[in-house]
Amino acid sequence: MVVRPRDDPGGASGGDPGGDAGPRRAGGGDLDLDGARAADAIARGVRGAEPAEVPGRLCEVAVELLPVTGASVSLRSDGMPVRLSASSAHAAHLAEIQATLGDGPCQSALEAGEPVLACDLTRGRDAGRWPVFAQQATAAGVRAVYAVPLGTDAVCVGTLDLYRDRPGGLTDRQLHVALLVAGVMTVALMALPREAEAEAQGGEAWLSGLAADHHEVYQAVGMIMAQLGVGADDALARLRGDAFARGRTALDVARDVIAHRRSFDRD
Repeated sequence: MVVRPRDDPGGASGGDPGGDAGPRRAGGGDLDLDGARAADAIARGVRGAEPAEVPGRLCEVAVELLPVTGASVSLRSDGMPVRLSASSAHAAHLAEIQATLGDGPCQSALEAGEPVLACDLTRGRDAGRWPVFAQQATAAGVRAVYAVPLGTDAVCVGTLDLYRDRPGGLTDRQLHVALLVAGVMTVALMALPREAEAEAQGGEAWLSGLAADHHEVYQAVGMIMAQLGVGADDALARLRGDAFARGRTALDVARDVIAHRRSFDRD
């Protein structure tokens, strides 16, 4: 079941006042034809890519195919999501905002295991559902976010997050394309060799190099644990709280901790 905005007109996946949904076909459009065209674009986008390059390539394809300005992909993880790739530095920053806050459409999609379409972060239901994220996202120039889960209803391994610079929803055809990109993203991630398999084959470990930022966060968490004498959950909460209080991301503060520019004292 798709999470639809409460004021969605006509039962589609969201009205699009900007008019960039494209021409409509009789009977609501041919989703199979749209899917075939999207599949061709996806195939072109990932052709010749190394396995570790595929998530980033698919983020770029999503921006090409859909009325969005950026895309990022994150994996579910203990503590906070692991950002793997993004279509731009701006999209990466927006993913880090959600990870720092532990709140936003991405987190809601992980919990629900279904798409979450935040069509207007400036007012109404979406602005009130994630008030802090909405304020920070709109300050960064984003007005709508669409989070599409990676995996199945039973097992959601992460999200494909799509960002837009003006309010509006996705048509059924556009949501169909977003789900197709997310499906290919899931297959690509699951096809990467796990660490044990890579060692046995002498190849690249699963997600090797993709989650370097995540390692910095958890290195900083370990240092905060030692400084405060607390467990990992409390140390991560302190890191996130410090980032929020300073208007920064958790990754920014983690890098300061590692470089000994920031330390935490016991209360």
